[in-house]
Amino acid sequence: MNSTHFSYNLILLFILVVSILPQGQAQKDNPRITYLYCGGWIQVEEGIYDTAKTIIIHDDRISQIAEGYLPVPDSAESIDLREFTVMPGLFDLHVHIEKEYSKNYYLERFTLNPADRAYRSVGYAQKTLKAGFTTVRDLGGTGVNISLRDAINEGAVVGPRIFTAGRSIATTGGHADPTNGFKEELMGDPGPLLGVVNGPLECRKAVRQRYKNGVNVIKITATGGVLSVAASGLNPQFTDDELEAIVSTANDYGLLTAAHAHGDEGMQRAVRAGIHTIEHGTFMSDSTMQLMKEMGTYYVPTLSAGQAVAEYADIPGYYPDVVVPKAKSVGPEIQSTFERAHAAGVNIAFGTDAGVFPHGQNAREFSLMVQAGMSPAESIQSATIVAARLLGVDNELGSLSAGKVADIIAVPGNPLQDIHLMEKVNFVMKEGEVYFSTEKE
Repeated sequence: MNSTHFSYNLILLFILVVSILPQGQAQKDNPRITYLYCGGWIQVEEGIYDTAKTIIIHDDRISQIAEGYLPVPDSAESIDLREFTVMPGLFDLHVHIEKEYSKNYYLERFTLNPADRAYRSVGYAQKTLKAGFTTVRDLGGTGVNISLRDAINEGAVVGPRIFTAGRSIATTGGHADPTNGFKEELMGDPGPLLGVVNGPLECRKAVRQRYKNGVNVIKITATGGVLSVAASGLNPQFTDDELEAIVSTANDYGLLTAAHAHGDEGMQRAVRAGIHTIEHGTFMSDSTMQLMKEMGTYYVPTLSAGQAVAEYADIPGYYPDVVVPKAKSVGPEIQSTFERAHAAGVNIAFGTDAGVFPHGQNAREFSLMVQAGMSPAESIQSATIVAARLLGVDNELGSLSAGKVADIIAVPGNPLQDIHLMEKVNFVMKEGEVYFSTEKE
């Protein structure tokens, strides 16, 4: 290379560096600063209510929480929530963000394309975020849930932060076998790719396939279910060696595990295998509760789903005939199980099974938990700091403190005095950006 070309290349490099560095440096030296005035504030670690705070946010992070209302510098913007109570963005650890049950749901398995599900899921995600849930755990769909998670992370669509299981894992004929209820020529013999497994080898393969697909969590159906087109909702559906294969393989890849379970024997097998969460837990015995305490297993109760399926079962034609008796017997039982589990000291994290009922109504779970014996503060903790600890993100999310991500919501009053206020979220900030505010309507 001659000296002329060398000098020319140096000039081009200099221009490129000059054009890029000042912009990046400007963003670093001049972050977007927001002063957020809070009339009330829920300190979720202690479960207490405090007043008159200023939260200072730099870009997507909380930099300071100060007493009283600090003056806003010219370089910052302000948000006035002095008439409201502020708290961390909420977690729902059991949603199905791709779907929403209706009278047409079982027919739609044959009529909807993946693109149809994707477009619908965008609306469901927006409703969920608007309700104050800035983080969710999606526990089973078609795989569209993985793409939705990625699109939200990239800023292409609006929605909560998603930890997803992709497709659930079931045994042949089990609760999440996608061909249940099909006629024989359509039923076929689905395998690990579609989440249907038999034996430890297929169980390991299914977990590894989901890891390859990019999931955050492994979901299994340890017992029969209510809404699947199959007779039993209680029978155990995995053997001990199958469960051990799933949990140990998931642990190898650093993936949390969740088990749908209604019947007690299936729950006990999953807990003994080291599953991280039991979902629903309808007919949980006292001995299973004790085992869960010993193993550190969390219970995600989904009271809202139990109430909803019992109500929908009374609507003629809403569910197939095989589903109706299961919905009527299982639904009402979850509330009393929750009451016993809470009294026994089982770890409880917030989850609703949204999608079984309309998305955006997730916060109904709070009042149901309080009705069953939880204090309002405990119920809010279960959807904030407790859920964040379970997911291993409590250093970033789940409470309001300096250095954490600015996921912040507000309600019109003190929810420790009236838990129904959790259903009236009127301000939602995720990662420092306001997505919903009554001030803007």
